[in-house]
Amino acid sequence: MNALFNQYLIGTELTIMIVWFYSLISVILVSFISLIGVLTFLLKEDYLKKILLYLVSFSAGGLFGDVFIHLIPEVIEEFGFGINGSILILSGITVTFIMEKFLQWRHCHIPTSHDHPHSFAYMNLFGDSIHNFIDGLIIGGSYLTNISLGVATTLAVIFHEIPQEIGDFGILIYGGFSKSRALFFNFLTAIMAIVGVIIALTLGSLFQDVNQYILLFSAGNFIYIAGSDLIPELHKEEPILLKSSLQLIAFVFGIIIMLSLVFLE
Repeated sequence: MNALFNQYLIGTELTIMIVWFYSLISVILVSFISLIGVLTFLLKEDYLKKILLYLVSFSAGGLFGDVFIHLIPEVIEEFGFGINGSILILSGITVTFIMEKFLQWRHCHIPTSHDHPHSFAYMNLFGDSIHNFIDGLIIGGSYLTNISLGVATTLAVIFHEIPQEIGDFGILIYGGFSKSRALFFNFLTAIMAIVGVIIALTLGSLFQDVNQYILLFSAGNFIYIAGSDLIPELHKEEPILLKSSLQLIAFVFGIIIMLSLVFLE
């Protein structure tokens, strides 16, 4: 009996170590994406805008795919779903709405210019720090459920962080930051994801089933970002059949990537 109990403890400790390892590696990877903003100086502005629109389409598909293919089905399968689940999803939507309304911060993916102004640079840094902290919570909560869900959610976060970080970098430059200072501060805000994942995993060790609350809150957060910020970005240009078709393809491809992860589990 003691031998079986010891094996159980060793197995549990090993599982916890694996979850911490994967979670920390994932948020470190996400944090380093903040350095991608340097692309704004390597590519011409018109070309960059074209690329970003397709990245935004792909990102929207990836976020919706993660919500409806991974996050919500995982919660339903493990915990069931009722009015409390609906309230948690609505809470995720509401908190993200509050961030944008009261912090004057939003998921902007178009380089800032005189024709496309943005909120003050320091305000954007503050809002981005909270956003990255939430990303850390989301990634940690996903890995608490299982590794495959953690990988899928990490990919969804990466998809929307790439165009987001390019936009954030442009905001800081437009706000008077030097290139090196903009990269440094953008990276500092990205590190908040590490803080978020540590808190999520710590809560997971203290409270049972905390991951279901994080996952449903995350679903609301992703739904708001994809539906309120990303898709409207695609409607700002005058519709052209070829561009619209390519955006649709990118959107569907983002969903397909999330769907393909189901068959790899």
